Amino acid sequence: MGSNVIIGIVIGLVVLAAVLYLIGYLMKKKNQDRLKELDKRKEALFDLPVVEEVDEVKKMHLVGQSQNTFREWNQKWTDVSTKSFAELESQIFEVESQNETFRFMKGKSAIESAERTMTEMEEEVEGIRTGLKELRETEERNSLAVQQALDVFEELKTDLKEKKDNFGPALPEIQKQVKNVEIEFTQFVTLNTSGDPIEAREVLDDAEKHTYEVQAMMQKVPALYEDLDKTFPSQIDELEKTHKKMMADDFVLPEDNFEERLGQVKKHVERSLEDLEKIELGTVETANKETAELIDDLYTTLEKEFEAKKYVLTNRKTIGEYISHASRNNHQLMVELDHTSQSYALNNNELGRARGFQTEIEELERRNRNMEPQIDKHELPYSEVQVFYKDAFKVLDDIETKQVEIDEDLHELRKGEKEASEKIEKYEFRLRNLKRYVEQQRLPGLPGDYLEFFFVATDRVEELSKSLNKIRINMQDINKLVSLCDEDIELLDQKTYDLVDAAALTEQMMQYANRYRHTHPDIKVAIDNSLELFNKEYRYQDALDEIGTALERVEPGAFKRIEDFYFNNRDLV
Repeated sequence: MGSNVIIGIVIGLVVLAAVLYLIGYLMKKKNQDRLKELDKRKEALFDLPVVEEVDEVKKMHLVGQSQNTFREWNQKWTDVSTKSFAELESQIFEVESQNETFRFMKGKSAIESAERTMTEMEEEVEGIRTGLKELRETEERNSLAVQQALDVFEELKTDLKEKKDNFGPALPEIQKQVKNVEIEFTQFVTLNTSGDPIEAREVLDDAEKHTYEVQAMMQKVPALYEDLDKTFPSQIDELEKTHKKMMADDFVLPEDNFEERLGQVKKHVERSLEDLEKIELGTVETANKETAELIDDLYTTLEKEFEAKKYVLTNRKTIGEYISHASRNNHQLMVELDHTSQSYALNNNELGRARGFQTEIEELERRNRNMEPQIDKHELPYSEVQVFYKDAFKVLDDIETKQVEIDEDLHELRKGEKEASEKIEKYEFRLRNLKRYVEQQRLPGLPGDYLEFFFVATDRVEELSKSLNKIRINMQDINKLVSLCDEDIELLDQKTYDLVDAAALTEQMMQYANRYRHTHPDIKVAIDNSLELFNKEYRYQDALDEIGTALERVEPGAFKRIEDFYFNNRDLV
């Protein structure tokens, strides 16, 4: 073996030793770091004020279930602070021993075991502290809750003592329930002061519940008793006195059971007082609402008759006068209708309607006449008379409105006749003017259809004139004829101007077309045809179409130019 080989082996061993040493150093340092962290956790755990918290709860002198719970938590703390702590110290010592003897892998396993123990201890301590806190807070809640409940309870006792008259027959039962609540509070105080807040809490819950139930009861009873003891009796007394006075004043009620209904109200009140004594508040509340409604109905009955009397006395004279007024108006209307019917045809059953009004008026007059002695003898409820008066006023108002409508229609007949007569003069004047206008054009003749329509319009005006000259005219027919005459005259007017315009334009078109007569044979033919239509058949529009079409072929735009010039200068033509 050469010296170089030996040197290489030595260097290799040295390097290996250095690497192993470095690995060992690093593992040892890592284990030591974890030990330091474990020591910090251990110190932090035992720095927690668990002992103080245990002593604080211990001073509460818990007993029963609360005491058992406390003992469990206290024992767990003892176990943690002794057994678990000793086990942790042993594990830490083992880690240190393994680390110093370079048993790093065993040291790593030992420290992991110690960390698990540390975590379990931390969790145990957290659970112990939470349990102790709950015990402490339960006691504190009990103390606060009992104070609040006791404050309410003391207020109830004070109210019961100072305002006992407000509770009427319910007082004995309320006193009994208050006494039961007081017993529950006594039981609670006994349990709580002896150190058993958990059991005491159950008793307190019942005491609180019953306290607030009694409070709600005591809040409702005075108002219910007020209704039964004062409000309802006062109203019943008022109703009795008012009814007695109204009977003395000869009022007649629509029903004879007022006293019976009042007796039912009294029985309602009596039953409700019995239910109030048994603290059946829901039943009393419902019954009081029903009682109030019954009383309101009784008041309504009396008030209705009282108000009805004022209405009847106010309108008694008026209704008679209104009936007489309506009768006079209807008589005058029928006279007017009879007179008008001699000159005009009445198409809307005016006479029949007027006779119907008379029948209605006579029935109202009969009923009012029969009621008069009954009112004087106090044989009818005023409310019944009031209903008749209001219905009668409504009927009479309706009759008067329709009477006025018929009267206005009669005036419209005369007005329509006058307007129709005036229109005849206008129609005749317009016909004469149209005839003169056509004659002035010196046309070779007039188309048959134009003449026919002219005569139709003339005959229609004549028919209208004859209809107006009848002894008894029908204005519906007259108005229809007037409407037809309006349409005829308007249409005849348009036909006349169309006829004259067509004739004048035809003459101008033929004059203009003469310049092409010798150069365009079709123009010559068109002129000859137009002259035939114009002079012999009097078909002026057809003549215009004939010459205009031919001229437009030779000189496009000529027709429109001549037409525009004509209509723009019609007065000069």
